[in-house]
Amino acid sequence: MTKMANQFQDIIKKAYTAFNERNIDKALSTMQNDVQWSKAWEGGYISGHDEINLYWTRQWTEINPKVEPIGFTERENGSLEVKVHQNVKDLQGNILFDGLVKHIYTFQNRLIKTMDIELAENN
Repeated sequence: MTKMANQFQDIIKKAYTAFNERNIDKALSTMQNDVQWSKAWEGGYISGHDEINLYWTRQWTEINPKVEPIGFTERENGSLEVKVHQNVKDLQGNILFDGLVKHIYTFQNRLIKTMDIELAENN
């Protein structure tokens, strides 16, 4: 993996740690102001810090997701594929989803520009 991809891994790890800690401001500090973000929970996309803040705040009133990066692959187009273990529970602790997902990131000026989602094999 290139030196640039290694730098991006640090940004990604910071973002996931902040998400799992429910620290929205820290997570948003890893993203461009006009970041494009996939709404896996609801479908579609949102744009910008304010929309992500609202989406996550709403999401956490209904589900309890924890997302851990377990692998990084630099793609030919320059994006970074992050294989994640995603564990989503309802607020009573019942498992809704426990499996692997791929999050695909692009970057601009060392900040996340876009995030998309693909299902991982062997889910």
